Amino acid sequence: MKKLLQSLLVFCLLFPVAVFAATDLAWYGHAAFKLTTPNGKVLLIDPWIVNPANKNGKEDLAKLDKVDLILITHGHFDHVGNAVEIAKKTGAKLVTTFDLGKALVQYGGYPKELMGYDTGGNFGGELSLLGGEVKITFIPAIHSSSVMAPEGSADKDIHDGGNPGGFVVAVKNGPTLYHTGDTDVFSDMALIAKFNKIDAMLACIGGHFTMGPERAAEAVRLVNPGMVIPMHFGTFAVLDGTVDAFAKALAKQGMKTNLREMKVGEVVKF
Repeated sequence: MKKLLQSLLVFCLLFPVAVFAATDLAWYGHAAFKLTTPNGKVLLIDPWIVNPANKNGKEDLAKLDKVDLILITHGHFDHVGNAVEIAKKTGAKLVTTFDLGKALVQYGGYPKELMGYDTGGNFGGELSLLGGEVKITFIPAIHSSSVMAPEGSADKDIHDGGNPGGFVVAVKNGPTLYHTGDTDVFSDMALIAKFNKIDAMLACIGGHFTMGPERAAEAVRLVNPGMVIPMHFGTFAVLDGTVDAFAKALAKQGMKTNLREMKVGEVVKF
């Protein structure tokens, strides 16, 4: 036994085995996700944490005491969500299109010092952030975008929020994810796969304001991700697209993409 242990020790010294931490993806319901990189960096996407689908929303919001980046796809309230409160608490930098960033600072209450050229961009642009830990590409979407002042403000107007979009987030030593934002399917989604192999596509399926299950299945065909995680459904009655209907639409397409239905509060490890 002693000789065996000595041999194992020599082997490990000569041939060290690299051990990589996982990348965690948590879903808070609706379009809100938390991505934690192998080095512990925290990104929030469309952080409406206290939403009707998340029964633990207030507790989850209170636990968010370390956030590095907040990514916002467009200016609607159900995607800006609790971003301002989280930013003031954690100092998280805002990642969004430059027009939306300016609108969120001017009208939405986002701290001015946390929005700038280093984390603002536009479609087709790619940012290397957090010391190269993540690369974020701005992707167009077919939707709309507007910004309203925080609740309780005297400003009741609706302000222009630039153009809506989505994000491709590539994690170093981790997965590449595509968050569609709110969108319809569009043929140029096929170009996403030409530049990035998407490991997980976070796809809206609710319908009414975005693509529903049938059109979302076509979007999956164009992007061809390894996995698709449905989002933005069931939060309100009008978002009546279902995972079952989405699964049937994917089957009609003959897709081999893995459909991963997440539960609110669940964490998927990559």
